[in-house]
Amino acid sequence: MNIATTFEERPTTMTHDIVQTSAADTLPPFDPATFWTQFHHDTVVIKGVRLHFVEGGSGTPILLLPGWPQSWYAWRYVMPLLAKAGRRVIALDPRGMGDSDRPASGYEMRTVAAELHDFVEALKLTANGPVDIVGHDLGTWIVYAYAAEWPGDVKRLAVFDAALPGITPPPPAGIPSAEANVKTWHLAFNRLDDLPEILLQGRERELLTWLFRAKSTRPWTITPADLGEYVRVNAAPGATRAALSYQRHNLGPEGIAHTRARAERKLAMPVLAVGAESGVGAMLLDTMRFVAADVRGSVFAGCGHYMPEEAPRAVAEQIIRFMGK
Repeated sequence: MNIATTFEERPTTMTHDIVQTSAADTLPPFDPATFWTQFHHDTVVIKGVRLHFVEGGSGTPILLLPGWPQSWYAWRYVMPLLAKAGRRVIALDPRGMGDSDRPASGYEMRTVAAELHDFVEALKLTANGPVDIVGHDLGTWIVYAYAAEWPGDVKRLAVFDAALPGITPPPPAGIPSAEANVKTWHLAFNRLDDLPEILLQGRERELLTWLFRAKSTRPWTITPADLGEYVRVNAAPGATRAALSYQRHNLGPEGIAHTRARAERKLAMPVLAVGAESGVGAMLLDTMRFVAADVRGSVFAGCGHYMPEEAPRAVAEQIIRFMGK
């Protein structure tokens, strides 16, 4: 099957639900004192790579993965809501992100998916059956690869505001619109050799400030303290190179070929796909309908790309409704 041709031949419009979001879906600024009474930091070493995660709650496990340029911290508002619903919640920093190790190589999805499988085994998350897993942004790339390559591990899959390189149709040729340019400029820039490191290292605060303002509808949900946490992990030695390595590998020819090969066999587990009106919109839902057999989802109206922070109540509600207790 020719993946690209088949995708392009699909109907250009597909039905999707709209979930209206507002400031009522936000939460008060993060309160570390309260949060850390319920959650704790931990690490596990997988084949020499130390992976950091934050865990709390009890019940059936649910695993959360963040995107670029964030860390487990992106889920800080959603985690207590899932724990309150009766779930054991684990938010992982994948290799190269947050406070996990940043090895010089191993950012292709096959390696990262295998490492995630080993992480799940190490924490015995599948001891009572497959695990529920959630990804946002680049975390969606990882959880899709994981579900495709280790389908027996995954009970249900939820993905938020991302595209799948090689599957989601590329933007039209030519000069992009101003709106499209804001959303996608970094994908080409981050693939360049050396130049991004030259321009970004030491300027992490300026980059993150711009990203959070430009790609969110409610930028005030990422406070100065939150910005400081993201600056800390992105300014760490090797962080910029590691983040760019994900995009260099997986937006390149080999990474795209691997993604298209995964799509030859549709995911069988139930999938929830939710885009943001000011993010990818319905594109994620349409993409997942192409690579999975049992898909439902929606678009969050009035929401930007950073959904777990801009609308945590709505995100948690969608996850709980889909995955239950």
